[in-house]
Amino acid sequence: MPTFNPANVLMADALTGSVPVETSVQMIGDVVQNSAVMQLAQFEEMSTLEKEITYLAEGPGAYWVGEAERIQTSKPTWVTAKLVAKKLAVILPVSNEFLAYNVPQFFQMMRPKIAEAFYTKFDQATLFGTNSPYAAEHSILAAATTAGNAVAADDAEALYGQLNGLLGLIEDNEIDPDGIVTVRSMKQKFRGELDSTGRPIYVKGDGTAPDDILGLPISYASGKSFDKTKAVALAGDWDMARFGIPQGMTYKISEDATLTTIVDENNVAINLFERDMSALRVTMHVAFMVLQDEAFAALTPDVTP
Repeated sequence: MPTFNPANVLMADALTGSVPVETSVQMIGDVVQNSAVMQLAQFEEMSTLEKEITYLAEGPGAYWVGEAERIQTSKPTWVTAKLVAKKLAVILPVSNEFLAYNVPQFFQMMRPKIAEAFYTKFDQATLFGTNSPYAAEHSILAAATTAGNAVAADDAEALYGQLNGLLGLIEDNEIDPDGIVTVRSMKQKFRGELDSTGRPIYVKGDGTAPDDILGLPISYASGKSFDKTKAVALAGDWDMARFGIPQGMTYKISEDATLTTIVDENNVAINLFERDMSALRVTMHVAFMVLQDEAFAALTPDVTP
């Protein structure tokens, strides 16, 4: 009996299944490398859709002891949380000409679009809670707001002092922030900002290290992911945000569906059969949670009239 080899199978004959392992790994790598949150948050290995994680909330104490005195003891405080993966899906319309490719060729062609759709949707959910499958409190903006660390920007004031104060909100809780998420359109403002001694607060990365501001690395979310009506910058100790990807990707192709969420130039839902098109649906599972609200802070837009 011949062994199934996806390299010899056309997409027209393989309308459902798993994305080839090598391509799936590459696409997941693309997602991780381009997601602003995944670049900073701590990755958790997951072999199933749920994983219990234990983290240290408070360490043991030390005591001064006199000669021959009994040494006091204290216990560290460990907290257990459950990381749950949710299904993330993308649907991309394609012309039927694509179905003439074999399976690996097809997914290599579609790889950039699939990865972009996934990391955009993930960052929207985890940064701002937009259409999020996770609990309402598990977004960076929600965590900062709950902790009282969301402050409005003042366009009349220097950005340096505001960012310094933003980091201070986290440091007030004896937590060290280790990264900032923003959007590339902020670069111009960062380049023009000077500290109290007249030195730039923004340093351009050299390719081996990311851009940084006030000594912290900057992770840039895509313009599609970052909601500038809700935040200017989001800072935090990103070890207090965790994500996991427990398995590869699966796909299904339809040639006769009507895509109600995708419309043409006349605002009419696309009927695949009428247009001689197909739709590719790819799914993956991703887990995310925030472990400590006080570890995050948000600089929100100036709403002064």
